[in-house]
Amino acid sequence: MAGVELVDETFIAAPPQVLAPVVADPARWRQWWPDLDLTVFMDRGLAGQRWSMVGALVGSCEIWLEPALDGTTVHYYLRGAPTAESDPTAAVELPDTPAGWRRADRFRRERALAWKRHIWALKDELEGARRPGDPATPQPDAPAAAATAQ
Repeated sequence: MAGVELVDETFIAAPPQVLAPVVADPARWRQWWPDLDLTVFMDRGLAGQRWSMVGALVGSCEIWLEPALDGTTVHYYLRGAPTAESDPTAAVELPDTPAGWRRADRFRRERALAWKRHIWALKDELEGARRPGDPATPQPDAPAAAATAQ
């Protein structure tokens, strides 16, 4: 059984053009997943990134950016198995017992809560003081583009 299987969706009132460089930034990866080493196996540009991962977990991770309304739905997928302390590339099979299930649940809960803290911090960073229901905050190049269009 996999130790962690997570799926999450969060709306951020910013276009994919703003989110894609954040998702592609290795410094962010280290903040979001400090105990994982990620290797990009699919750079999807404005649609996000897919990684293979080793470290505390071995498996794969993906952030898919989907344009929605005046922003982006950030889809997050993580599937990994815990690894042996002596080998961060070797998955450890958790026993199919109540103790194994509890351990897997602890891994999932910790990862889910950590991800929510990170994605909500990013939402706060990119949306600023925007109130729910207000339009997305204009991006720095938006006024210039609007003036050129007139």
